[in-house]
Amino acid sequence: MPQQQLNTREANLFRTVVRHYEDKQYKRALKAAEQILKKNPKHADTLSMKALVLNAQGKPEEAFSLAKDALTIDMKSPICWHVYGILYRTNKNFDEAIKAYKFALRLEPDSHQIQRDLAVLQIQMRDYQGYVQSRFVMLKARPHMRQNWTALAIAYHLEGNLPQAENILKTYENSVTSAPAKTDLENSEAVLYRNTIIAEMGQTERALEHLETDAKHSLDRLAFMELRAKYLTQLGRKEEAAKAYRALLERNSEHPAYYTALTSVLGIPADDESALKAIYDEYAEKFPRSDAARRLPLDFLTGENFRTAAKSYLNLMFDKGVPSTFANLKHLYSDPQKKATLPTLAEEYLAEHQGGQDGKGQANGDSSKGKGAALFFLAQHYNYYMSRDLAKATEFVERAIELDPQSVDFHMTKARIYKHQGDLAKASATMDYARSLDTKDRYINSKAAKYLLRNNENEKALATMGLFTRAETVGGPIADLTDMQCMWFLTEDGEAWERRGNYGMALKRYHTIFNIFDIWQEDQFDFHTFSLRKGQIRAYIDMVRWIDRLREHPFYFRAALDAVKLYLTMHDTPAGTNGVNGTSGKNANGEDAAERKKALKKAKKEAQKAEREAAEKAAKQDPNKAGAQKGKEVEDLKKKDDDPNGLKLAATTDPLGDSIKFLLPLLQFSPKNIEGQLVGFEVYFRRKKYLLALRCLSAARALDPENTRVQEQAKRLREAVGPTLSSANAKLKEVIESAL
Repeated sequence: MPQQQLNTREANLFRTVVRHYEDKQYKRALKAAEQILKKNPKHADTLSMKALVLNAQGKPEEAFSLAKDALTIDMKSPICWHVYGILYRTNKNFDEAIKAYKFALRLEPDSHQIQRDLAVLQIQMRDYQGYVQSRFVMLKARPHMRQNWTALAIAYHLEGNLPQAENILKTYENSVTSAPAKTDLENSEAVLYRNTIIAEMGQTERALEHLETDAKHSLDRLAFMELRAKYLTQLGRKEEAAKAYRALLERNSEHPAYYTALTSVLGIPADDESALKAIYDEYAEKFPRSDAARRLPLDFLTGENFRTAAKSYLNLMFDKGVPSTFANLKHLYSDPQKKATLPTLAEEYLAEHQGGQDGKGQANGDSSKGKGAALFFLAQHYNYYMSRDLAKATEFVERAIELDPQSVDFHMTKARIYKHQGDLAKASATMDYARSLDTKDRYINSKAAKYLLRNNENEKALATMGLFTRAETVGGPIADLTDMQCMWFLTEDGEAWERRGNYGMALKRYHTIFNIFDIWQEDQFDFHTFSLRKGQIRAYIDMVRWIDRLREHPFYFRAALDAVKLYLTMHDTPAGTNGVNGTSGKNANGEDAAERKKALKKAKKEAQKAEREAAEKAAKQDPNKAGAQKGKEVEDLKKKDDDPNGLKLAATTDPLGDSIKFLLPLLQFSPKNIEGQLVGFEVYFRRKKYLLALRCLSAARALDPENTRVQEQAKRLREAVGPTLSSANAKLKEVIESAL
């Protein structure tokens, strides 16, 4: 039935509700809505606005109930359907939100706001066909806005219709009567965006012509220069391309790709070392402080030429006391001759500077700096997995520490040596000592925490990380680290809890990482409109494509693999041994049940203490900040964790089913990693999904047919499906037999 009509005063009050909601003044909005509903309890639009306010205050159940009541009163109100869609959107149910928006648009086809919200959701869900339609409608409604033209071009581009995308941009450019200002960033980006579309169509000649005419005054000079050099190279205009890359090197002489491209367009053969070296020597002389011009020739030089260049480079780095010298050169160790030459040169340097008689060329004439750098290089050399000799590594690092007992770098390397010796306790203690030498350095603080976690000292590691987190965060350091999405810590912490047998805490960390990737996926939402508003189109396209392969990230792969393996362990463990406290029957350190219970109780108390201290500190803050503190109450309510120790996660009755949400992205986005295929087989095999198990097995076999685990899994699958093959249909039987 139609809703009640508001008089003039109440209509103004309704607009006040909308304004307060948009300004995030939720209490005032709620108060104004209540005033309207007191006289008009069946006014559907006001009920919908009240639902929006309640949802913003962290009460989604009440909000949905109220929104449904509003729709019951007036099914033909576009406001009610729009609000219903917004509620679904804020609760991440994008499919239902799109349906609600489309219904709202049928009732009010000219609503720009509803059309915009629908378009944003369509691109979020990668409904490119629907996005094209929505953007076309928006362009017809407001053809004077460049944003609408650009957005339609983006829609066609992402849909794969490149000619139409380019045509839309060209049409707008031709419709402009007055030339845009040279400082117009939006125009500059749109022109370069059109240029990249032309290039993607494979029309390189036309892309170069467009770049040198329409885009010659582009504000992004680096992009202009790089694209021009790239197009000239693709067109075979090598002389001009060489000039373009030389111009880029004048701008940045540290970019390795420019050197590679320059030598390529000059046609210098890969085995002509002298000609290649001449190019790098030219820039080393022109830019005396350039590191790349001296270091990169070491990649292709051989024999005596390599020895001479490496000696010159090492002496320069050692004289300066550069601690990253080994990190810059360790990639050369794939060549046995270079691997043998580098430590020899470092030892020669030490012999030449024995006793510190020669301080020439060294900073402030301090020969100990050069000796320390050489000893440090040798310690890292013998600690490296391709040239490992831990006894020698220990000798050289001790000699380096004698020269400079306060060096953080030297003590860090000593800790790494202990780690490779298998003494995690000593490694952890040494790294913590290195941290104590510079308590203001976040990097060494993080390293110390990582080593503590490798030694299964979770509580101490968290306290160490807490030295650099916000003290006022409710929930303590772990809450702040989660807010900052510190995934390396969450992963290491989860693995340490798993080694200690606390499966609940381990699963909690793995699920937190899974949720962080979901947040990244959702965070693109605001950029669909922000990027158009700011004109950053090329960066936006890159972001959309990156999001589409987000879960290829190594952080996700590692956490997901850990989670799936843990769920497999929980499935294989006899019932009852996981316990209600989320711990296994016996952990890696051999702690008995009483000790584990005591440790869990201690961890819980520490978490409660940290939360209490943070609350007390917040209460003592400046009274002038009270309003801001109250504004955080809703956010804190939303963040409240009802399972901080992962007890509910560990109490699952279907660990294999729970593992699927981690496994599917693992198999989809990292198909070339054999570990993912192997655990995929294990999950599907245990669930008796033999065809899916066979698919994982076939993928693993294609990656490494000689792998012993692949062969063992093939045998198990053969034994499992053998008895049932006779009753299978002929096509299925043929597929399985050919695969096995």
